[in-house]
Amino acid sequence: MSEPPRKRMVRPPGGGRDSGRGLGQRLKTAKSSTPSSQAWLERQLNDPYVAEAKARGYRSRAAFKLIELDDAARLIGRGARAIDLGCAPGGWLQVLGERGAGQVVGIDLLSVEPLASATILKGDFTDPACQAQLAELVGGLADLVLSDMAPNTTGHRQTDHIRIIGLIEAAAEFALSVLKPGGALVAKAFQGGETAEAIAHLKRHFDRVRPLKPKASRAESAEVYLVATGFRGSSL
Repeated sequence: MSEPPRKRMVRPPGGGRDSGRGLGQRLKTAKSSTPSSQAWLERQLNDPYVAEAKARGYRSRAAFKLIELDDAARLIGRGARAIDLGCAPGGWLQVLGERGAGQVVGIDLLSVEPLASATILKGDFTDPACQAQLAELVGGLADLVLSDMAPNTTGHRQTDHIRIIGLIEAAAEFALSVLKPGGALVAKAFQGGETAEAIAHLKRHFDRVRPLKPKASRAESAEVYLVATGFRGSSL
């Protein structure tokens, strides 16, 4: 599929330092704020991606993650059919539309404000009925399946590991059923043993699988995105 040249990996929005941040700002502690909420507010205040997302009209800072992934792997072709699993609040849907995807379908358990460039479902994508609806709405075999889903963590390593693997496997199995040959899958994972297992599984179906951590991912976060390209076809 031919497509226009890509820009370089997105640079962190300006802030005057190598990290893309300016001098850190601290909030005056509110009596009603817990330490964790206070820390979250300070991160938001000092996060250049949050400000840049607001300036550009993106619904979340996560939009920059997909921009970087697309710049690195050339995922979004002109007129592409794309499915976004766990699409709330819609930042990735916006990027898909901006970068030329033709038919965009998203699904989430949460309600998502409508977008003119996408069809959005509310439901559980693991439900066979929802999967059938997604396949119908995308209008043919998909070029790209995205999953930015993450499970609620418990703090128990083994339980969290099972939940992470379960989501990756569910996204992968769905992708294998709807992707066209040459298509791509992006799935969120977390650095650790589960990443190696998931990569090994995907390599049986895709020509290339690599973990990428966009600069827009918070430095302290263990998240990484498994980018699988060159789908070999559902017969494998």
